[in-house]
Parts: sequence; C-alpha cells; structure tokens
Amino acid sequence: MSRMRRLEGKVAVVAGGGGIGGATALRLAEEGASVMIGDIDADSARATAEAIIAAGGQAASMAYDASDDASIAGLVAATVEAFGRLDFMHANAADMRAILADTNALDIPLDIFDRTIAVNLRGALLCARHALPHLIANKGAYVVTSSSAAHMGEPQRVAYAMTKSGVNALVRHIASRWGKDGVRANAICPGMVMTDYHLAHMPAENQAAMLAAHRSPRLGRVEDIAAMVAMLFSKDGEWINGQVMAVDGGASLRP
Repeated sequence: MSRMRRLEGKVAVVAGGGGIGGATALRLAEEGASVMIGDIDADSARATAEAIIAAGGQAASMAYDASDDASIAGLVAATVEAFGRLDFMHANAADMRAILADTNALDIPLDIFDRTIAVNLRGALLCARHALPHLIANKGAYVVTSSSAAHMGEPQRVAYAMTKSGVNALVRHIASRWGKDGVRANAICPGMVMTDYHLAHMPAENQAAMLAAHRSPRLGRVEDIAAMVAMLFSKDGEWINGQVMAVDGGASLRP
C-alpha cells in the first residue's frame, strides 16, 4: 500500500468485482479507501478482498445479483454496516455471457436483450438509486463503466450498445440533478482492455488486430481504468462531472 493516499477515510463499493472491477478495488484500497467488493462470483470477490487485507487495507466482499433490486440494496446496506458510511459507487457489472448472443435488431433473442438491459442498464440505475442517499450526504461520487460501443454504431451488439448509451445518459442526469449537492457522476469508456480472461483466451492474431485500431503502442490494462476511477473519486476529480470519458489508447479520437 505505497500509493498516495487520496482516498483516506473514504468508503467505496465496487459492484462487479471481476477484471476491471478487481483492479479498481485494489487501487482504491491502495489509495486509502475501505472497499466492499460485490460480484456474482462470491469466491472471486472474496479473493480480491483477501488480497487487499493481506496488503494492509480494509475490505469486505459479498455475492450480489446486478439485476436484482433487493440484492443491490443489500450490498449498499452491508457496506454501511461494515464501514459506517459510503462515499463512492463504481457500477461495473455486465453479463458477458449474454453478449455472445447479442446480435442485431432483427435477430437478437428477446431474452438476451432483456437480460442485457437488466444487468447493464437497470443494474446501473439500481446502484445509483441505493447509493445516492449516501453520496448526497457525503458529497460523494458515482462512476459507471460504459463503452465506446455507445457511440460507434456497430453492426452487432445492439443491446450492449443501447445499454451503454443509457448509462451515459444516467450520469448526465445525476450530475444535472445533484451536482449542486456536491455529487459527481461520470462514465468511463474503456478501449480494448486485456483482462485475465482476454489474456488467456484471445488469440495473438486477434490481439494484433485490436492493437492496430488503437493509437497506442499497447493494448489496455485493467490498471489503466482503475487509475481513472481513483482519480475521479479523489479531490483531483472534483470539478469533473457528467462526463463520458474515453480511456482507450486513442482508439476513439472524439470530443
């Protein structure tokens, strides 16, 4: 735990603790925050919490369902019970199993569409809804993981793109409605981030093709996104509100 301690005394929820979420939980803890990691995979969330504790930080974990109102309410309540407050919410959950069948507007199975909406969009709203009373009280911040799919106009992944456009609208709404109360809300659009899953399963030729689309000498790392979340939660990010921010190695080149 050697980083600057910009989040000392603060409490964060990382809702969706795999991949980017796991790295974010570790980074927030390194910066001094107490962290609750929620994930549908209880063992994964527990392992991240144990790594934080082993490094001298404060963390807890629990299983939760990103599509279920009561489950998200329970995640927030457990955080406040464990650490006494809540300052930051990172809504990071997505059902990557559903995305494999997320095709186009003519062909997408409606159960896949409904599941994607339930996790990616409804889940982001529920994270905001249950966190907001605490964020208002503590002048806290909300960050959601979005995607460049929201503005690229892809021929596939229609449901995924629609949900990411929706979460972008959500952060602008929160900033407009509660910005004067000291609440900040922003979205991050990662580029091709090489999670452990991608490192294990993406063929080298696919990685090379993805790299060619980025204006960077490398593909993204989970730590790149974690660093942006930490900055947005800190005082360094206190004048950034209602923004959709690309962290993508120059892939999008858009304002």
